This record gives sequence, C-alpha cells and structure tokens, in this order.
Amino acid sequence: MLALGYALGMLMIFLPLLTLAAQSIELTPTPPSPAAATTSVGVPAAPDTRPYVALATDLGTITVRLEDKRAPVTAANFLRYVDTKRMDGFKFYRATRTWGPDNRLIQAGNRGNAATNFLPIKHEPTTATGLTNCDGALSMARLNPGDATTDFFLLLSDIKGFDADAVGGDGAGFAVFGEIVGGREVAEKIFDAPLSPTAGDGAMKGQILEPMVTIRTARRVPAPANAPEGCIVKKTASDAATGASAQ
Repeated sequence: MLALGYALGMLMIFLPLLTLAAQSIELTPTPPSPAAATTSVGVPAAPDTRPYVALATDLGTITVRLEDKRAPVTAANFLRYVDTKRMDGFKFYRATRTWGPDNRLIQAGNRGNAATNFLPIKHEPTTATGLTNCDGALSMARLNPGDATTDFFLLLSDIKGFDADAVGGDGAGFAVFGEIVGGREVAEKIFDAPLSPTAGDGAMKGQILEPMVTIRTARRVPAPANAPEGCIVKKTASDAATGASAQ
C-alpha cells in the first residue's frame, strides 16, 4: 500500500510537467521543408545563342546582335565576312543628315577591291522574317532585291518606309537581320562626322563622309549580360495580349 501511494504521488507531480512539455511542442513553428522553400523559384531563362559582333572603328566600338534564326541568309552572309576577316577594312562612308531627323542612318561596306566580295544573297523581306526597320536596326543595303553583298545600314531612327509592307514602297524593302546593342554613341559620332559637300551621286550627294570611318576589326563576341531586348522583332497581337495580362 505504501508503494502504491508513493507511485500515485510521483504521477501527480510529473503529470503537469508532461502537459506543459506537450503544449511547448505544439507552439513551436514547423520550419518549411526544403522542397517547399524552393517551389517559388522560377525556371532559368534559356541562354541567348544569337551571334554578337563587335565592330571596332576609328571612333570606337559598336556591338550588334544578329537574328540568325529569323533572317538566316542575311545573318550568315554578314558572319561570313566577319569570320574570314574580310570585313576588316570596310568603311562607314555615308550619313543621311540631308534627309532630316526622321530618316537617320549610316552606311558601311567594302570600298576597296570588289573581287573579295562573296556572291550576292537572296533577299529576306521583313514580311517573311517578322522584323522591322526600327531605331537601331541593322539592315542590308541593296539596289535590287537579290543583289546585296557587303553594304549594310545602321538605323538611328525608325524608318518604317524601309519595311516590305510600307505603303508606297516597292514591296521588298530592306532586309533587317540585327540591331545595335552597344556603342550607340559611336554610331552617333559617325553620323555627325564631317561630310564632303560634293562627293556622291544622286541621293547620296552631300552624304559621303570625309574622311570615311574604317572598321578596323569585326569579331564575334560573347553575349553581353545586359544586352537590351531591342525593337526589331515585330510585336504580334498575342504578344500585346500577354503584356496586358501581365500588368
């Protein structure tokens, strides 16, 4: 009887302590599991595999990005001159200051031995590529569709009249295949460089740079971490709807 009484007494002492311990366990917050802590992390963006080229000129370096998936023929032609180093020595020779503030561009190409030119390329109109001649666009120069070789434009304003579907245009336009992503200030320097008052024929008279600005080297470079989205890819109705729903 004494043993039983002793056991009951000890139980009465420890029972409140067990109750307090149970309450303490219930009040302790449960840390999130590792899986739950990482579910809000987004999927990493796909790497940018588009080619980038640095044009090192007398006045500084301009970096361009090529849309080789949307305009494969024109982009491949440009890269062929880069990779064979035939673009080294090309000249920026034209600035369209006489066209006013709404039609600003600079033009470059081979002003030396034409025998080093590759064969002309197939024309890729903007209606096929989904690209547009906006401010910063890199477009192929030509006389007639299908005769382009080395000459290209860097647009320093929107020139929508260069698009294939422009009202009053020739239905072919000028092929966009890339855009400026770095060194815009260098392109502006070239545009503002001295012009010859007499050089040039027809529409080019008064637009020829004197002296011309040389592309010393043209080389592929890695995609810059802060490359802008750009403007040359035309926005579709679905793109607009997606943007509106995200706001």
